[in-house]
Amino acid sequence: MTGTEKKLRAVVAVPLAEDLCRLIEELEPRVEVIRDHALMPPMRGPADWSGDPDHVRTPSEQQAFDEMVDSADVLFGIPDVDAAALARTVAANPRLRWVMTTAAGGGASVKAAGLDREQLDRVVFTTSAGVHGGPLAEFAVFGVMAGAKNLPRLLADQGTRTWPDRWEMRQFDEMTVLVVGLGGIGAECARRFHALGARVWGTTRSGEPVDGVDRLVPLDELIDVVAHVDAIVVTLPGTAQTHHLIGAEVFEAVKPGAIITNVGRGTVVDETALRGALDDGRIAFAALDVFEQEPLDAASPLWGHPNVLVSPHTAALSSKEEERIARRFAENAARLLDGEPLTAVVDTVEFY
Repeated sequence: MTGTEKKLRAVVAVPLAEDLCRLIEELEPRVEVIRDHALMPPMRGPADWSGDPDHVRTPSEQQAFDEMVDSADVLFGIPDVDAAALARTVAANPRLRWVMTTAAGGGASVKAAGLDREQLDRVVFTTSAGVHGGPLAEFAVFGVMAGAKNLPRLLADQGTRTWPDRWEMRQFDEMTVLVVGLGGIGAECARRFHALGARVWGTTRSGEPVDGVDRLVPLDELIDVVAHVDAIVVTLPGTAQTHHLIGAEVFEAVKPGAIITNVGRGTVVDETALRGALDDGRIAFAALDVFEQEPLDAASPLWGHPNVLVSPHTAALSSKEEERIARRFAENAARLLDGEPLTAVVDTVEFY
């Protein structure tokens, strides 16, 4: 790049530490990273992209923020992680070429913005899908392990200082684990379960082989297959097509005593049907990091169910997440500048 060539103007539209802004510039010098930390709400913890909800900009600060966002060729993050703000800036800025959402499931926010087809075709949207694969796969293994070793029974006996007769735990090398969705997260799950000796099956739409997967299962065979597996690991995004995919039909067909864990989106699992399956023992244990409505309602029976482990959508959280996403942004910026396809592009028909 010569000194006269124009840099790609990338505006940081969510809180991002200064050292990570500099990292993007170092990784891809053709990008000019525009940021104003004074206009951002303070983060309350790692990867808190929306920041403190009590933070309010003054009218002049909001004007400065909007003007900065509207000057972008590309955006790091949906402004304030707000679909309405995304819709506003896409309409106001005809130069905008690409928006990277900081969420793996950022397609839902793009859908919520209500953009028209011209806008969806003009701007490329990408997500951080895959960045969270390792941590979520670890939680999936933890969840299935907790079910296989009957963690609720162990904790109950410990709580009452009961030393029962010895009882048999399940072993991974005797289990078949079905990974529902073999995208970035699902592939990481498959690799770990395979390494632990499990037989791994996985649902697929493409039919492409995945390392560690012993059997590829067309999604339309899901009902038939669940009768033969010991654990179900859900990794799918939340779309109209996946809504309640794991529902009454699946739970009626499962192998009695199956374990389920969800590290995808809460809407994929019908929680009412799940509760019924837990109550009658068709599902022996459920480890859930995501829910249909979040935060999980205090009145939800899932909180107190003895065979449910509730995780507050925190399994992917890592102090390294922000750096991984910044590196992903720099990689995709280079692809954009070089005319190469971007990774983790949102499907603007199904929005995943």
